[in-house]
Amino acid sequence: MRKLNDLTVSDMGLGCMGMSAFYGTSDEQEAIRTVHRAIELGCTFLDTAEMYGPHKNEELLGRALKDRRDEVVLATKFGIRPDPTSDEPNRRVIDGSPDNVRRSIEGSLQRLGTDHVDLYYQHRIDPNTPVEETVGALAELVQEGKIRHIGLSEAAPDTIRRAHAVHPITAVQSEYSLWSRDIEAEVLPTLRELGIGLVAYSPIGRGFLAGRFTNPEQELDEGDFRRSNPRFTGENLERNQLLAAKIRELAEEKGVTSGQLALAWVLAQGDDIVPIPGTKRVSYLEENWAALDVELTGSDLERIDAELPQVAGERYDRSGMATLNQ
Repeated sequence: MRKLNDLTVSDMGLGCMGMSAFYGTSDEQEAIRTVHRAIELGCTFLDTAEMYGPHKNEELLGRALKDRRDEVVLATKFGIRPDPTSDEPNRRVIDGSPDNVRRSIEGSLQRLGTDHVDLYYQHRIDPNTPVEETVGALAELVQEGKIRHIGLSEAAPDTIRRAHAVHPITAVQSEYSLWSRDIEAEVLPTLRELGIGLVAYSPIGRGFLAGRFTNPEQELDEGDFRRSNPRFTGENLERNQLLAAKIRELAEEKGVTSGQLALAWVLAQGDDIVPIPGTKRVSYLEENWAALDVELTGSDLERIDAELPQVAGERYDRSGMATLNQ
């Protein structure tokens, strides 16, 4: 177990997004089997969001956790919703208004089939609503018992400080992996100064660091957003294959898989960091969980820092990057 501020969770969590959205086809029965197998293994920190689907992922978890709610620490997110002024079905807006906080939690509780959420994140910071107002509304939900802990996602250091001054922030969720280390400069030191935990999403680089892709356009389903992700396309793809090859070389020397090495690296960065690799299959879940048994020595970590090539490309497209570090 690890502690995110005052919230105790399993050493590793399970990102559930891909079970319902963004990663192509889905299989609900396999997804539910994956959730149940995670609980059996002790992986009891589950992560979802109202926008995954939208709503479908929370509904799936509600069905998977029927009669098992008390066995898990359940986290979900709010703040990204369909744009009511647009005819485009995939156009979204960021809304951190107190009214949306209240509206969102009621919907999430209903879909999840629970009376409370253990960790409730603001999915992206709304530049049009002061974070103090958003966190103030979240603090009211804590008082009412509808949420137990407050989190932020992809927030800038100053925003984190302002939010924490209103109500203690338990965790900040950000992408963090061997090819996404930008938070090390300012965000991670801020979290550690304030005693806030880090929840690391995409710790295997959306599967890329596991060495699973040579031609993503052919290997990924039509609806998989990674097909157009900057790091999975063009010259960036060619350069990042060198990064994946180096991880594979280091992993083979340790007698583990590439994905396990990538996860072990995140786990080794501190006990206040909890990775939440996402998967929709039992086999990948079990492989990921085994990374807890991988030990990286100080020399291993130094070698990784020295030999790993620089990542090529941004984490998201231009519109996605504009929502980060607010």
